Amino acid sequence: MIQQEQYTRTFSSFSGADIVATFNGRVIGEIQAITYSISREVAPIYTMGSPDPRSFSRGKRGISGSLVFVQFDRDALLEEMRKNYDNKAPQMLGYQTFIANANGQGMNGSMGLEMQILNGLKATRGTTTGYGIETWDEKMTELGYGATNTFNPDNLTDFFLPEYADQLMPFNVTITMANEFGQRAGMEIYGVQILNEGSGFSVDDVVTAKAYTFVARKIKPVERKGNLRLEGRASGSPVQDNKPVGGALII
Repeated sequence: MIQQEQYTRTFSSFSGADIVATFNGRVIGEIQAITYSISREVAPIYTMGSPDPRSFSRGKRGISGSLVFVQFDRDALLEEMRKNYDNKAPQMLGYQTFIANANGQGMNGSMGLEMQILNGLKATRGTTTGYGIETWDEKMTELGYGATNTFNPDNLTDFFLPEYADQLMPFNVTITMANEFGQRAGMEIYGVQILNEGSGFSVDDVVTAKAYTFVARKIKPVERKGNLRLEGRASGSPVQDNKPVGGALII
């Protein structure tokens, strides 16, 4: 038993089955893969009299990556971000937009008009072909005046819940690793902003996936965390009188 314990301490490795990803304090079980890359501009410096670079100057750094989710019967990222966990997770931040460009109810009580305009809402004034941009102009003007005779541009905007992933405010991703031997590690990606999203369906596909690309501000690399096996216990389990607890031998 002692030899086995010493052997399992020698190497620490983790597979995808040992990893959980947390998005702004929310664990999303549909995550299938997460990748990232760090690149930096490096430019050669030349002077007259030599075709070879005298030196190299390092410039801007960029962090980017991708997220892949298995597609079940929901948009996992957006739906989890919208959930309210009664102050146990950060509240989702809405995005500001013009009321005529949004759907649903805004955080200040305004009702979005986008679907009405897209579905052919006719202007109440003007020509008989008053659709589209003419309707948008009219509705925005009416919103600006509201119930008064004074135009107030503050009435034109409100905060709405995102309809697309690229409307999500920046968030952090935490990657937690824990294997069967009690070894643990973790890393963080800060300031993630979604750029693109894509998915598709085919009769030949058994699994449907949804992919996102993102940029980030900073990455905290993988760091080793406390090995619970060294303490001879599982997380949260009591240790009593240096005796085996849960089948683990305390050394």
